[in-house]
Amino acid sequence: MAVMCVASWILCVLLAARGGLGAIRKDIFILGGQSNMAGRGGVKGGKWDGNVPPECKSNPFILRLNGRLQWEEAREPLHEDIDVGKTCGVGPGMAFANEVVKASGVGCVGLVPCAVGGTRIGEWNRGSRLYNDLVQRSIHSLRDGGGTIRALLWYQGESDTVTEEDADAYKHNMETFIRDLRTDLHLPSLLVIQVALASGEGKFIEKVRRAQLGITLPNVKCVDAKGLRLKPDKLHLTTMSEVHLGIRLGHAYLSSITHQFNHTQVS
Repeated sequence: MAVMCVASWILCVLLAARGGLGAIRKDIFILGGQSNMAGRGGVKGGKWDGNVPPECKSNPFILRLNGRLQWEEAREPLHEDIDVGKTCGVGPGMAFANEVVKASGVGCVGLVPCAVGGTRIGEWNRGSRLYNDLVQRSIHSLRDGGGTIRALLWYQGESDTVTEEDADAYKHNMETFIRDLRTDLHLPSLLVIQVALASGEGKFIEKVRRAQLGITLPNVKCVDAKGLRLKPDKLHLTTMSEVHLGIRLGHAYLSSITHQFNHTQVS
């Protein structure tokens, strides 16, 4: 395994030298949603403490599509030039990517950060700025034939807990978002791994959670964040909670592809 990892790393370096990081074959993951996906771990008083847990360390096998639409080695904070105007810290993305790389042993992971804090699901409707940015960044990640989009990781809904109207409409709006995104990316079976809320800005948290847990569209999985430790603001996950969530997301993805492989073998 160690020899294979070294060989893959050398191959990545050679490909990067010849055609840039965009030419490297990557398993690509879109990161969408609001602040707990963008990452507020370690942020206090508008400043990030700079603490990067071992599970979130940079890795030559993990790349990030930055705000200039260029691939670079990924490192925390992943969303620093995406969720602009806010202080970003540790999110679940790097822990997720490291878990996937560790399990697969070879290959590169490409992360496409798109999350923006304080956004309701209605602000991600088809045609909105946020939706268009997510679609355009996702399409750009495939240029130069350098990879395949494997999944959307989605953590959002805290802002939809403020009014009962938004909470009641969440399931319909989320299902519409998934269908539109699959259509516009020409990926009708795109895997969507969403996170069920651990917190919210309003009192309708359980209504939004029920909506999230109740989505039955094909190839949509849900990872429950309930019970993960929150910061004193009672809204954002702590650094280690973000790490634990990232690992859970990694396991959800890996179990999904294992199931698909076994199904293909049996059939």
